Amino acid sequence: MQTDHLPDSILIVDFGSQVTQLIARRVREAGVYSEIAPFSMAEEAFKRMRPKGIILSGSPASVPEDGSPRAPDILFESGLPILGICYGQQVMTHQLGGEVRPGHETGAEGNRGGEFGRAFLTVTKECALFDGLWQVGERHQVWMSHGDKVTQFADGFEIVATSDGAPFAVIADEARKYYGTQFHPEVYHTPDGAKLLANFVRHVCGLAGDWTMAAYRDTKIAEIRAQVGDGKVICGLSGGVDSSVAAILIHEAIGAQLTCVFVDHGLLRQNEREQVEAMFRGAYNIPLVVVDAEDRFMAGLAGETDPEKKRKFIGGEFIAVFEEEANRIGGADFLAQGTLYPDVIESVSFTGGPSVTIKSHHNVGGLPERMNMELVEPLRELFKDEVRALGRELGLPDMFVGRHPFPGPGLAIRIPGEVTKERCDILRKADAIYLEEIRNAGLYDAIWQAFAVLLPVKTVGVMGDARTYDNVCGLRAVTSTDGMTADVYPFDAAFLTGCATRIVNEVQGVNRVVYDYTSKPPGTIEWE
Repeated sequence: MQTDHLPDSILIVDFGSQVTQLIARRVREAGVYSEIAPFSMAEEAFKRMRPKGIILSGSPASVPEDGSPRAPDILFESGLPILGICYGQQVMTHQLGGEVRPGHETGAEGNRGGEFGRAFLTVTKECALFDGLWQVGERHQVWMSHGDKVTQFADGFEIVATSDGAPFAVIADEARKYYGTQFHPEVYHTPDGAKLLANFVRHVCGLAGDWTMAAYRDTKIAEIRAQVGDGKVICGLSGGVDSSVAAILIHEAIGAQLTCVFVDHGLLRQNEREQVEAMFRGAYNIPLVVVDAEDRFMAGLAGETDPEKKRKFIGGEFIAVFEEEANRIGGADFLAQGTLYPDVIESVSFTGGPSVTIKSHHNVGGLPERMNMELVEPLRELFKDEVRALGRELGLPDMFVGRHPFPGPGLAIRIPGEVTKERCDILRKADAIYLEEIRNAGLYDAIWQAFAVLLPVKTVGVMGDARTYDNVCGLRAVTSTDGMTADVYPFDAAFLTGCATRIVNEVQGVNRVVYDYTSKPPGTIEWE
């Protein structure tokens, strides 16, 4: 976001915790804007954001080890309230003159440092974090996950809560408004964690908690107008929620300066093209170019089975199509994308170095230099559920805003192995039946994402009195909040049996249906 338009905010310094995003979500749920910055980029983010408070995340690292990450000194020199969580508590203690002991060492009190899973702490003193929530003498459940622990706090701190495995479970320096929790308030397993974080950002940091989608909408419209000026914008429209919300927001800002390009690459869900055309040309009257590129994409995917190569080809071919269409409309100065905050976070290592790529995000990483276009990404600070809230703020119907996520590469990553038109047509029909059954059962809104997969195997079957040798269709359904973790949706056997019966009877080319019971992690939501 541009510095001039930043709302009052909280800077979250990431030391590599797997749950840092949950901190940002909890802060935003309290009505306060937050951003995550890797510790190596925290000073730059601090100067850009001018936050009203700072939260230091957990980490898999160990403070006593040489080379373990540290917080920039400027944060402690700022005079701002600081909350350290787990490693954040430890690194703050260490940098301010206290002591942290490795988990493998036995302390003077006779026990080791590690504590994992559910724990109970006892409140020993009043503290601003506890206002209106926890009272002295009460015991409360929290979630611990630490090997090291604080053994001597820095000057100015005092213990305000203890647990059996962490005598320094919560420490506080009320004068400087510094607080440290050894437990993780951001996770679901700490029942009062969200309220503790809300106390920090609203009561300790003094923020009003009035950050809303209405305010975000106004802010982004002003930013888009300032960035684009009199230029032309071309928006790659997939038909999914993200790109659609981005397009409607940009159109509200600059009107006819925006042209949307919808690429029918033959990898869409059933009736997707017709639905997109009806909404954008009808309800919103947004300039829309539809490109029939099925033959082009199928030719490029022919014979390719590597999932990363499929993704990269589709992303590259999209860019090529955008470039051609930009030239046809007389040139464009900007390319709009529906990039979200998790895409950005997953593409940046907390160390500032190259991150491990689980799978490529086709809309993160810039554009070919030959395009000479700037990116407009009005959603890149938002999580998925926040994009849906913005869509409702913009007037999109609930049925559209609540649609399950659909990947940029489309059905190509739901067809492990080679992608062909025939296999896409089979999968399209099976997927439509599955989603229809989910809607008929009233389950659609309870599920984060559901889809069918066409597996690269064939099995023997019997249909009538004839032997068949046809494809296997996999069904997938998960619950999630932001797509970063996911649990399997627990359909009953009768529902799955009904889906399987319809698919086998109505989709020529499928004779067997299976259900995917894998959570994320260890699996991903999509199959490729």
